[in-house]
Amino acid sequence: MRGVPHGTLISMTAPRPAAGPSDGTDEHDGSDDLHRLPPPRPAYDAHTWKEIAYLLLNLPVAVFGFTYALTVVVTGGALTFTVIGLPLLALGLLGARQLGKLERARARKLLGVRVAEPSPLPIAKGGGAVQRLWMALKDPVGWRTLLYDAIRLPWGILTFCTVLTSLFVLWPVLPYLARVMANLDRAMVRGLLSPSDELERRIAELESDRGIVVDTAAADLRRIERDLHDGAQARLVNLAMGLGLAKEKLLEDPDTAAAMVEEAHGEVKLALQELRDLARGIHPAVLTDRGLDAALSAVASRCTVPVKVTVDLPARPAEAIEGIAYFTVSELLQNISKHSGARTAAVDVWRTADRLILQVRDDGRGGARLDGGSGMRGLADRLGAVDGLFVVDSPAGGPTVVTAELPWRDRTA
Repeated sequence: MRGVPHGTLISMTAPRPAAGPSDGTDEHDGSDDLHRLPPPRPAYDAHTWKEIAYLLLNLPVAVFGFTYALTVVVTGGALTFTVIGLPLLALGLLGARQLGKLERARARKLLGVRVAEPSPLPIAKGGGAVQRLWMALKDPVGWRTLLYDAIRLPWGILTFCTVLTSLFVLWPVLPYLARVMANLDRAMVRGLLSPSDELERRIAELESDRGIVVDTAAADLRRIERDLHDGAQARLVNLAMGLGLAKEKLLEDPDTAAAMVEEAHGEVKLALQELRDLARGIHPAVLTDRGLDAALSAVASRCTVPVKVTVDLPARPAEAIEGIAYFTVSELLQNISKHSGARTAAVDVWRTADRLILQVRDDGRGGARLDGGSGMRGLADRLGAVDGLFVVDSPAGGPTVVTAELPWRDRTA
């Protein structure tokens, strides 16, 4: 409904009527209460038959799960001191995750239990075999699923025998028995197969984000190395060679030597400019000295599109957040220069509560996407690694609006 914040619960119950004049008695016929009660559920409706089917399937599923859990624990434990013991146990825990997924699907289909899927194993991209093995061995989701499978065999036998007997002997009370046993099944699924508390999910996210940060840092180091090797380093090598030749010709051909020195002087200027550009790409001095307003204005002045910059901040954020904000806007403005075909652009930066908001707009052709190959996905990953958000709104034909949020952290003295 328009005007109602997302997540707000809206009461659809009619307002309670005002009390009429009292006649001094408390007696009433209860008709209003009856109207408010839900209609009685039929004894054998679709829900009941689904519960009965679930309870009858408990036995074969429990037998398989118990056998699997016993095999994984006994085999993995017995072979722990061998080379293959721990890898077998890790594979068994990964398989338990899949069994848990199937059980959640069965409960969702037949019992209507909506249980979220656990987070994937938090293994960073490029992690070694030992790291992957360790993360699988300490996976709480896999261990809880093995526990679920281990305790289900007695329960599966009980529910199967009870339902099967009741189908021929206790037919009138079977719906009530099925309801009670199905509720216990629902409790077990929620207790052992649902994701752990928010802390575990948060740990998984942080593990994944750490991998993104490591990969990003490695990519930045490779870029700096490549820029030094192909740019300033190559130019300085040529400069050294040119000066060496000029030194040899200094006495026998002073004019040629002077021309070579002049050329070397130009090479020095270009090398210095490349080193300044490289340093600006690592962390510009203007950002350190004067903050986001001046740094973003400097970036905007180098954009091929006229850019209006507005920074409204009560104070400077933490250095790490300030750096991420600077490079995010810088890369977005580079994209505007290269891909947008825009005539104008704008950058707005402000603080809302505990969030730093960045918004970059242009009137170009639009069509920007996170998977469009223009670096958007990398920006989204970098912001996500620090609890940030990255939203791209770019319909075909434009305009394009990119909004980024970063957590506000105060700058230390």
